[in-house]
Amino acid sequence: MTKTILIIEDDLRIAQNIYKVLHSEGFGAEISRDGLSGKKMALEGRYDLVLLDVNLPGLNGFEVCRQIGQFKPLLPVIMLTAYGEVEGKVEGLGKGATDYIVKPFDFRELIARINAALRLSDAGMPETGRRVLSIADLQLNVDTKVVTRGGKFIGLTAKEFALLEYFLLHPGMVISKMDLARNIWHLNFDPGTNFVEVYINYLRKKIDRGFDVKLIQTRPGLGYILMEG
Repeated sequence: MTKTILIIEDDLRIAQNIYKVLHSEGFGAEISRDGLSGKKMALEGRYDLVLLDVNLPGLNGFEVCRQIGQFKPLLPVIMLTAYGEVEGKVEGLGKGATDYIVKPFDFRELIARINAALRLSDAGMPETGRRVLSIADLQLNVDTKVVTRGGKFIGLTAKEFALLEYFLLHPGMVISKMDLARNIWHLNFDPGTNFVEVYINYLRKKIDRGFDVKLIQTRPGLGYILMEG
């Protein structure tokens, strides 16, 4: 099965050269040239690895790496930068990067680093190749996008799925409407709108209706929490 790599690099020449080399090595590849769109593609798309530049317009690579690590902890990230200082490497690895390579680099070294990161990622996956998030009798399969509760299938829209996944990644934590707006819809929250409440209600009807234990609970003035009991 072909591995697909996301290249987040604002220098078009470098991005295109990497793209060509990856295709010559049998990889699929896509390019983003700024931090915000790159983060969105990484979080919403299906990639096997991310090549991530540090100096990006919109959102720097360290922050993109941090958010990838928060929401997709199994997705390998190799950071690309013109800086070779130890401090930069420590910061990148501290944000969750799998590896770090300094420009200019030999493409043979880049491919070797990519293959090593992919081998490590494959070794760390469960035998089924699937990652399941769960609480109580609710299960969400990240790879197959199947959600069940008490063994019963629950059909969710893409945004409802993303919302539930975010809750499952932060069980027992109070999450504000502002956090949800920023991380699910990538918007600054306007207190005059109620779209977050609307989607919370949609989700509650699907995962809590008919069950004695209500998993999504409201904390007035603070936000919402996913917890058992």
